[in-house]
Order: sequence, then C-alpha cells, then structure tokens
Amino acid sequence: MSRTARLAALPLGAAGRATLGIGKKLSGRPAEEVDAELQQRTAEQLFAVLGQLKGGAMKLGQQLSIFEAAVPEEVAGPYREALVKLQEAAPPMPVRTVHAVLAQQLGGRWRERFRAFDDVPAAAASIGQVHRATWRDGRDVAVKIQYPGAGTALMADLNQLARFARLFATMFPGMEVKPLIAELKARAEEELDYGLEADAQRGFAAAFAGDDQIVVPRVVASAPKVIVSEWLEGTPLSAIITDGSREQRDRAGLLMAELHFSGPQRAGLLHADPHPGNFRLMPDGRLGVIDFGATARLPDGLPEPIGRLVRWALEGRAEDVLADLRVEGFVRQTVEVDAQGVLDFLLPFLAPLAAPDFQFTRAWMQEQAARIGDPRSDASRLGRMLNLPPAYLLIHRVTIGSIGVLCQLDARAAYRGVCEEWLPGFAG
Repeated sequence: MSRTARLAALPLGAAGRATLGIGKKLSGRPAEEVDAELQQRTAEQLFAVLGQLKGGAMKLGQQLSIFEAAVPEEVAGPYREALVKLQEAAPPMPVRTVHAVLAQQLGGRWRERFRAFDDVPAAAASIGQVHRATWRDGRDVAVKIQYPGAGTALMADLNQLARFARLFATMFPGMEVKPLIAELKARAEEELDYGLEADAQRGFAAAFAGDDQIVVPRVVASAPKVIVSEWLEGTPLSAIITDGSREQRDRAGLLMAELHFSGPQRAGLLHADPHPGNFRLMPDGRLGVIDFGATARLPDGLPEPIGRLVRWALEGRAEDVLADLRVEGFVRQTVEVDAQGVLDFLLPFLAPLAAPDFQFTRAWMQEQAARIGDPRSDASRLGRMLNLPPAYLLIHRVTIGSIGVLCQLDARAAYRGVCEEWLPGFAG
C-alpha cells in the first residue's frame, strides 16, 4: 500500500471503528469499555502507519508525543507507549543505500575515515538515521545520514497530514494540529540542510565547552547530507520518563530548563526540538544534547519583554502587564479587555515561577489545557482575544513543548532560579 493510501485509510478506519462502537453500545456493552477499546484500536492503527512512514508523519508523531502530557489520562493512555516508541525508532534504510550516501557525501574512500562502522543503525528519526562508528583517530562517533529523497517525502507527508488534521484533533482534544503542521512545513527546508545543523551544533558546542551541566558533542566532519560528531553514551530521556528515579527526573527537568533559557544568552541559539529522543542524561549527571536540526537564531538572546512581563504579572501589576502586552502586539490596540482578567488568565501558567521550586505534573498541564480548551470558559474566550506575534511564535511553541516533557518527567526543581539567572528582564 502506498504512503498516501496508508494515510488516507486513517479516517476511514476511525469511522468504521466508531460505527462498530455504536453497535456494541446498543447491544448492551458498557460505554466506558467500548470507548477504551476504540481508543486502543485507533492508537494501534495510527502509530502502525506513522511508524512505517518517514518524513512528516514521523516528525508529527514526535511533536505530538511532546504534548501527550496535556491530554486527559483516559484519552492519552492508549497512545503513550506508541508515542514513546516513535521518539526513538523508525524503519532503517538498506545498508547499500547507507554506503551509497556516505560515498556521495564523504568520497569514494569514505571507509578510510573510520576504523570501524556499524551498518546497523543505532537510532532513526524523521529525515535520517544514526550509525555508531569509530573515527580514524579512535574516537567513538555518531554518523547522522539523511534519507535519500527525504525532502520530497517530508513535504508530501506534511501535505497529506494537513488534510487529516481533524482526525488528530479528535484524539488530542484542544490541540491545534494544523498550525503545528504549517510550522513544520515552514521549517522543513532548514532541517534538511545538514550544513546549517552542523553550524548550529558547533555554536552550541563552543558555548557549552567544559560546562558542568550541559554537554554538546563536537562535530568531527560534515557534508550536506551527513554529520559526524562525537558519540554520547547516556540514558535517553524517554527511558527516564518510563523508568527513571526521582533524582534522575528532577535532574533532567532542571537541566532542560537550563538549556532552554541559557542557550540564547550563551550561544545566541534556542534549541527548538525538545522531544525526549534528543536528550540523554549522562553518567556524570550532565544533560547530553544530540540533535540541532531545529534551532532558532536569537543573537540578542531571549526578548527582554518576556522576563519583564512575567515579573510584573507575578507582582500583580495588571495595568502594566496589559499596557506592555499591547506594545508587544499580544493584545491588539482595537481589542478591549479587562486588565485583571488578563492577569487572572496568565497567572496559572506562571505558577512554576511563583515559588522557589515547582513540580511539573501531567495533572497540572491537563488542568491548564482544560482551562483554555473549553470554549464555554472565560479563559478560553479571553485566550481567543489575544494575539501571538510572529516573532514569539517559535519561542512559544518550544517553551510549551519543553513544559510538556517536564510534565512527562514529573520533574521538581528550582525553575525560578534558572529564570533569575538567564531570562532577561525577569530579575529586574
């Protein structure tokens, strides 16, 4: 079956299962039991399809996995295991194709650059896969190889997935999937350019060289479709989410926040793909970062108004918050809103910074999602009156994605202290 046909079958399968479910309910089976069975079957079909595809389907699955924590448990349960699998696994390309790409990108004598090369991929993702190897100087390295035709497949998948955004919306209530797909399409060209990715990785590696909290592997060699960088041995965050200790969860959460807020100040770059497959907790306690395909260039660091607005909100300065939101374009000049109402809308989101430490939980994120997702609520009505300026769109999406991972980790840490150190405007 073709890629398009497999995707097209998704809504048909969902409709068929829904009809079957109605029949089972009419026959007397408990509604809760039938609904749970339908969720399980839909999850199995959805991620069987996404798991067979590369390109956009894989990337969308990874992005959705970040936001899983916002979904109520009765909906999220059947999807969680499949989502986590998507973060670390995809079908490998044939060995002969791997060798052909390496010869094209590194030269016909590419084997002479390596002491050893493992033909079995160590990991696979949306547009490429990673092989473990030993460089000619004895260093263990990761060789990231882009799938041939990845660009065409990526755009074709994203165009198809945009047609089925409503199906994803039924499984992830309150999540706007169409804007997420639109952003993935807009950034696709950048992510396909391994030269840009290698440059970003070099920037991060230089900024965090010798750091006692964050480790970024150095780039050993690069080409338009191949990146060779130092190998990092550590525990994937997906494994910590599933089986990690309390200490590991808290440590990983704190260091993810450290990377998020310090990267723009130290490197002029924001790591923009916070799904768990991109991070490792190292044996020495540092956070290893292994993918830089999605980065935002912020040469002046995070915008100062973000920190200032958060500080004023926590101080209860409603009128000042509203005035600055208008200046920055979050509230259009023609929109009439109540300053205290805006502050009441914002404060629950800022709870992680209102106290010296905070524990992110799925329940907290689900509460926030429900608060703004119910179209009948005051928070939802007010949220629809607010605007997200283009300059803040990516920062917002990455921040929300990072929070989703922190909630999956169930991580408790001193996040306020991280912002006091690294977020411009927050400490006054």
